[in-house]
Amino acid sequence: MSILSRGASLVLRASAGLCTAEEAFGLFDRVGDSQVAFNQVADIMRALGQNPTNKDVTKILGNPSADDMANKRLNFEAFLPMLKEVDALQKGTYDDYVEGLRVFDKEGNGTVMGAELRIVLSTLGEKMTEPEIDALMAGQEDENGSVHYEAFVKHIMSV
Repeated sequence: MSILSRGASLVLRASAGLCTAEEAFGLFDRVGDSQVAFNQVADIMRALGQNPTNKDVTKILGNPSADDMANKRLNFEAFLPMLKEVDALQKGTYDDYVEGLRVFDKEGNGTVMGAELRIVLSTLGEKMTEPEIDALMAGQEDENGSVHYEAFVKHIMSV
């Protein structure tokens, strides 16, 4: 199997949730020594559905030099805690989400318009479909069409 078809297979399996971190790591081991170069770590993480910045990966690797990025290698046992660290970095907290929604609170009363929230969910970032938005917002709008965003964040974090 060519590297290109192995890579395509990895992407398909990862997107289907079928690829393990160890399988992905193994596909990037070009030497056959069960290790990968530092400069491949971000690519492996991205193949596994993470989206770390290069700065985050460099920091996790201990701020290696450009030469170290190309020449130093690490094994899977060293990689796994790094993957977990990146996963933890990318999870937003309750305060992060509340602060993000507060931007849309024009009256400063703890609410945002449901219609505006629906537009944001369907057009910004990782866009949601109408059925996904309907399921997420079920029971969240009051009689005026407003959403109390602190309660909404608690709701979405518990789903």
